[in-house]
Amino acid sequence: MRHVAILCVRNEAAFLLEWLAHHRAVGFDHFVIFSNNCQDGTDAMLDRLEQMGGVTHIRNDGPYDKGGIQFTALKIAAKHEAVRHADWLLPLDVDEFVNIHCGDHTLAALHAAIPDATAITLTWRLFGAAGQVRYSDVAVLDTFTRAAPAVMYWPWRAAMFKTLYCNDGTYKKPGVHRPRDSNDKRLAQARWFDGNGTPLPAHFARKRIFSNFGQDNYGLVQLNHYPLGAMESYVLKADRGRAVHSDDLLGLDYWIERNFNTDEDTTIQSVAPERRAHLDALKDDEVLAKLHAEAVLWRSARFETLLQKEPFRALFGRLLMAAPSIPVPRAAAEFMVRHANIGRQTPKRAP
Repeated sequence: MRHVAILCVRNEAAFLLEWLAHHRAVGFDHFVIFSNNCQDGTDAMLDRLEQMGGVTHIRNDGPYDKGGIQFTALKIAAKHEAVRHADWLLPLDVDEFVNIHCGDHTLAALHAAIPDATAITLTWRLFGAAGQVRYSDVAVLDTFTRAAPAVMYWPWRAAMFKTLYCNDGTYKKPGVHRPRDSNDKRLAQARWFDGNGTPLPAHFARKRIFSNFGQDNYGLVQLNHYPLGAMESYVLKADRGRAVHSDDLLGLDYWIERNFNTDEDTTIQSVAPERRAHLDALKDDEVLAKLHAEAVLWRSARFETLLQKEPFRALFGRLLMAAPSIPVPRAAAEFMVRHANIGRQTPKRAP
């Protein structure tokens, strides 16, 4: 079976190779990746990956449909040959990693565990910032291991899922969380299962983007979601904007609703040897290695630039204050002091 993942990215070249290596390790065969107005070399990296094979790169620089950047990309994807010829499809974001708990932890093992499924819901498990302030070029999966509890009642977004679905004509278009534009003649044959391998009610085939609350939805598979990263990375994420709700600015509320660090979860390391082998192979390419190094430097430089602007400096300060139990590294504190007076005007003397 041919598994294709669909991805939209902007200024995320520093994370792209790890994401790609992991999903090759779990069994994805091809990746259709849309870039959007990148300044960090993400588009150049994707051009090189396309030359090497296994990746289709599509520039999505606009104009965009009413639904926004990501919906525009998914409409384009629906018509692309690589998507139309896929057996299974899964739209993802670069901060989402498929984590399979059964068999050899691959897609083949997941299908063997749920052989009747035509759609499988991969419920988010939120991973918090784990006290990380500064961004560093270290694997996301090795750095952020603190997560939300397996059983959650709030917020409802913690139970949202992405859908791995059979591309058998039941749905005509991929969607952000679930496939769209169903064929009513085929819909009765759809068989939806959750991450425990439990059959889902019929209404899941038509609607719902979140799993049931108050239960562990991760028995066979979960979707590790790293929406925050280090505090520095979150400031850059606010600058980048959101792919779906592009007009919504990221603030402290988004951070607080996702910064869960109560439980340790390292289960995704089950395919770490395979992931590292794929990553080493990618970084053996001189072009990719150079582009990755340049992207890492770009992130540091961009953060310095953003800290000279009041909205982003204020956001970073709020993030630091929102985590009183985390000792702020000396470098971060000194950085804030160094930039504290930027843009501040000297008051005029009273006449």
